[in-house]
Amino acid sequence: MNNSDTAEPLLNIRNLAIEFDTADGRVKAVQDVSISVNRGECLGLVGESGSGKSQTMHAVMGLLDDNGSVSGSIQLAGQEILGLPPGEMNTIRGKRIGMIFQDPLTSLTPHMKIGRQMMEVLSLHEKLGRAEALKRVEEALELVRIPDARTRMNQFPHELSGGMRQRVMIAMSILCNPEVLIADEPTTALDVTIQAQILDIIKDLQADIAMAVVLVSHDMGVIAGICNRVAVMKSGRIVEQASTDDIFYAPQMDYTRALLDSMPRIDADDVVEPISQYREKVLEVTDMTVKFPVQSRQGLRSRNKLLPAVQGVNFELFKGETLGIVGESGCGKSTLARAVLRLIGRSDGSVLWLGKDLTKLDKQSLSSERKDLQIVFQDPLASLNPRMTIGQSISEPLWTHRPELSAAAVKDQVRAMMDRVGLSPQWINRYPHEFSGGQNQRVGIARAMILKPGLVIADEAVSALDVTIQAQIVQLLRELQLEYGMSMLFISHDLSVVRQLAHRIMVLYLGRVVELGSSEQVCASPEHPYTKALISAVPRPDPAFERAKQRLILEGDVPSPLDSRSSLRFLQSKMINDPDAEQYVPQLLPCGHGHYTAEHDPVFGPADSNNPIAGVS
Repeated sequence: MNNSDTAEPLLNIRNLAIEFDTADGRVKAVQDVSISVNRGECLGLVGESGSGKSQTMHAVMGLLDDNGSVSGSIQLAGQEILGLPPGEMNTIRGKRIGMIFQDPLTSLTPHMKIGRQMMEVLSLHEKLGRAEALKRVEEALELVRIPDARTRMNQFPHELSGGMRQRVMIAMSILCNPEVLIADEPTTALDVTIQAQILDIIKDLQADIAMAVVLVSHDMGVIAGICNRVAVMKSGRIVEQASTDDIFYAPQMDYTRALLDSMPRIDADDVVEPISQYREKVLEVTDMTVKFPVQSRQGLRSRNKLLPAVQGVNFELFKGETLGIVGESGCGKSTLARAVLRLIGRSDGSVLWLGKDLTKLDKQSLSSERKDLQIVFQDPLASLNPRMTIGQSISEPLWTHRPELSAAAVKDQVRAMMDRVGLSPQWINRYPHEFSGGQNQRVGIARAMILKPGLVIADEAVSALDVTIQAQIVQLLRELQLEYGMSMLFISHDLSVVRQLAHRIMVLYLGRVVELGSSEQVCASPEHPYTKALISAVPRPDPAFERAKQRLILEGDVPSPLDSRSSLRFLQSKMINDPDAEQYVPQLLPCGHGHYTAEHDPVFGPADSNNPIAGVS
């Protein structure tokens, strides 16, 4: 890599300022930003939401909104590109500068097949014939490790997983071998194992074709493993800029230290001690099974099948305990939570809450129990009624379950709860759109806590938040749990966040429990290969550790739950190679005091033609 300070920067931004005309006046989004990146170098651009990271990169791409104005200088290999006419900028955008956007589903055209969308890029910039363009597209998809690339080219975006769509975005951005690649939060919404794969791809591409990379992120762990230098943004300004090691090991600014200190660490020393089993058992879930009817197509024929989303899950929860439920998207975490609360139907199993079987209660009796069972959703803005003030949203459970309270008493309780969760009581008549994501999540927590429930389910309640806001919400949940003595199911795909809260951790894979134990046992001494793969994929805010880390990689895509062999991905020695055959069910066996792991083979390799269910390498 050529990171010499004397070399002319490939991308050179100087004194950049961006302003927007809004109904509330002129807003200064970016002020006097100067950063550069050399060929073959990776620059990390970090900061919280609203710090100006994405707007800076949108200015580089010439993609600012119509109400925006920009000044300063942006040079690409010595050529000034700021203010170029749209026609000239189109010859640069996609050709010399590629960009990976945060949400590939909204960035890809939904009614066009993947191959056709990618060929459009080559048609515009390379003027290639169809045969040559098809070959180039296939090579790009293979470069980003998409299996069976030719088949994927004929699929629509909605037919691909989130990780696959993000790989398509990367492949599209590098089709023309750009000099600069801008990756704007490319892994924010992805599971940790998919995130690790995407970062590996970007790192390899950087080395293979000597691109300059700008990686935009609020996750310091992601930055640590891939970047040579880091620029830290706050309120539209660069507040610190240095080598990655200097930023992580000797930060100069309090804001940079705060970002680092807010990062959850899976190797944290402050372990949450397990709750004594002599405490009251409040929840017992037995053989929870949830299946959804789906249509499975075989050739030109289709037939109805049952998709097993949750399969025979058993667990218990004690008073004041937090059980972390972890696993990747599609493992059944949220389905399990909703089945426990009877928000969706179950196929089998029982749920005992304080000795009462919720699955046998009639509608009226269940409604009476719901005051003690609350849930905090992942997207607070989507779960709050936009037509209701936050005061009305928070008070709604009181009106439903405490009809004896007067209007004045309800208002007093709402104001007290707002103050308790860090919201000013003066905001009681404001609407959700007037608040940030972190503030709306506090509204969701206040709404869930207003009845002082015995059980709260937090379903990915912090996954969409900046790390500093995430740390505040996690601390708030810990305080409220101690204050009210409630039990909690904390659902997340991020083990480092779960480690901060959970007394015990349950790991799900394709609807089955593969490991269960104390937070310390699961994070420090994992037994199951899937748990080990999850932990090895978690990024840590430590450049030296990330550079030396050897990851355990799950080969291939997650198998379809409709394939009966999927339950034996880690126990292939007992697998019958027939997708419709009745397979052996791996048993959960003790491997220590209170520590259990599902049966698995000691060694297993990648998939082949005779064994289509991939293992671990």
